[in-house]
Amino acid sequence: MSGEGPKREAAHAAVERYVESGMVVGLGTGSTATFAVQRIGELVASGELREVRGVPTSARTTALANELGIPLATLSEAHPRLTIDGADEISTELALIKGRGGALLREKIVASSSEEGLIVVADASKMVDSLGVGSLPVEIDSFGWEATLEALASLGCEPELRMDWTDPVRPFVTDGGHYTADCAFAGITDPASLEVEIKRIPGALECGLFVNLARAAVVAGEEGTDVIEAKPR
Repeated sequence: MSGEGPKREAAHAAVERYVESGMVVGLGTGSTATFAVQRIGELVASGELREVRGVPTSARTTALANELGIPLATLSEAHPRLTIDGADEISTELALIKGRGGALLREKIVASSSEEGLIVVADASKMVDSLGVGSLPVEIDSFGWEATLEALASLGCEPELRMDWTDPVRPFVTDGGHYTADCAFAGITDPASLEVEIKRIPGALECGLFVNLARAAVVAGEEGTDVIEAKPR
């Protein structure tokens, strides 16, 4: 299995295991989450899933769900029973780094609002022994972003303002109108404490550490698909 195959396998397995008729589902953002949204759309179109509504985490996901005919809801109308989304890194304790796709604030709002938590879908390359293999995204206010990056650097990282993928001379702007700082740490040994420290910084709106939010991870690799359940807290 190569390329996007494992992502698709994980996403399809998660939808078929966890999504039921009558359910409100948080719809994630990113390449793996897209496979999950597409699978939900297929099952809605075939009639295998009925009266399902999605709460999207980005404008991209909203457009995809509309294209697929998935009815949508807002958080003021209903809270999801669960959210299906991807991750950039997954620790053995199911702490996550998310947000390299640019939607971390809305992803965290929807995941945190989900009654049964977050179902993570990923290929096996996303599993890590300790978080911080790659950068940690932090969504920041555009006002005074230089000062916010200085404050983030004081936590022991090298922060860099994310530039737009299509126009690298201007900053990337999230759906909420914010900037993103990509913070390179040597390693993250205590994700919960680091999350608290980051959110104490004025201008740091939310960070890509998702701690105690994942109910399970559905991970696909060369030898098949595994379901890793979160340990009871």
